[in-house]
Amino acid sequence: MKKHSSLMLVFVLFFASILAACGNSGSGGGTASKGKSEDAVTVNIFQFKVEFKQQFEDTAKKYMEEHPNVKINVETVGGGNDYGQALKAKIASKNEPDIFNIGGPEDLKQHASRLADLSDMKATKNVVDESLLSPVQKDGKTYGIPMNQEGYGLIYNKDIFEKAGVKAEDIKTLDDLEEVSKKIDSQKDKLGLTAVYALPGKEKWVLADHGASMFLASDFDNDIQKAADAKTLPFKNKDLFKQYLDIQNEYSKKPVASLDYSQQVEELFSTGKVAMIQQGNWAYPTIESVNPEIAEKVGLIAVPTDSKELTIPVGVANNWAVNKKSDEKVQKAAKDFLDWLYTSDEGKNIVMEDFKFIPAYKDYDTSKIADPLSKEIYKYSEEGKTTAWVFKGYPTGYTDDALGAYLQDYLTGKLTFDEAIKKSQDAWEKARK
Repeated sequence: MKKHSSLMLVFVLFFASILAACGNSGSGGGTASKGKSEDAVTVNIFQFKVEFKQQFEDTAKKYMEEHPNVKINVETVGGGNDYGQALKAKIASKNEPDIFNIGGPEDLKQHASRLADLSDMKATKNVVDESLLSPVQKDGKTYGIPMNQEGYGLIYNKDIFEKAGVKAEDIKTLDDLEEVSKKIDSQKDKLGLTAVYALPGKEKWVLADHGASMFLASDFDNDIQKAADAKTLPFKNKDLFKQYLDIQNEYSKKPVASLDYSQQVEELFSTGKVAMIQQGNWAYPTIESVNPEIAEKVGLIAVPTDSKELTIPVGVANNWAVNKKSDEKVQKAAKDFLDWLYTSDEGKNIVMEDFKFIPAYKDYDTSKIADPLSKEIYKYSEEGKTTAWVFKGYPTGYTDDALGAYLQDYLTGKLTFDEAIKKSQDAWEKARK
């Protein structure tokens, strides 16, 4: 009997060791396989940038070909979908990603328990400007690395402007913008236009993040962290923002409430049906894929705000974060992939030529910046004529639950502009209590 018990104990311990080997030591989605290859790992990436979805997936395949012990799964949620909410749902499902995106101070607080320290990564040390890291730094540690640099303003069709007899360089104030808009509108039929603008009122981020942020930057001294710490929302330039929004709304294809990003960029601007849209260099690959001829004729207008000189809002669209709850080998593989992407010669070519990014890292041949929008943004950046993306300091959920929603209500006539702003200010204070 004693001999039988010992034998049973051996079997129990044997099966327990097999079960343990099959498990994942972390809570993240990736796994480190043991057995055939000690180094085989799976890295699950959950990212928001729909504009380079295919190129990014192709890059992952290329990396896997060169690193056969690494499998990379890419899942993309963005565009008209709320990435922040989707990430929360992903985490709640217990199928956490190993690499995901974070924006700034609010995301840093929200995901603090699962952010790995990336301070020692080669990519981190190669960031072109330390200020690009500040929104994702705390207590001397860095918890995210920039995806790229991006900028935005009013993308315009140079051919339409020339035929209409107007010049982008003449737009130095909002009154100038209104005058140019009127002149183009008066020639719509001759120019073959549906409207002057395509204002995507369905996209809260276009209204609240990018639109409002341009007029809020001075409230926070152009500092994302000050926005993140602010208890109140001054909105000193609300009247200028109203004028800007009203110009677009008056001369936009209607109804603006049903216009989304895809319709704005693909169906209207890229087909030459509208002259101007508020977007950034991320839209260029789409424009080029729909109509290469129009892509060659695009330019970028700096939106006049209260600044003494025209500036372009330039920032980091999102940062890559690594889940510290993932298996340690998965974390290493995740960091190795990101380092390869941004610091290897092959990765740099992909970033510049396939992704068409404005690099956020040193030792890139910036003469290879291919598209005219990125060239214009890079020029503004080099000259120091930029403003911060202060929307990165908005309270969590503020765009969707407050400012963006109230601005939509203004565009559809449910609220006056002053009511929309007052409700937005109240929501800010409530969120910061």
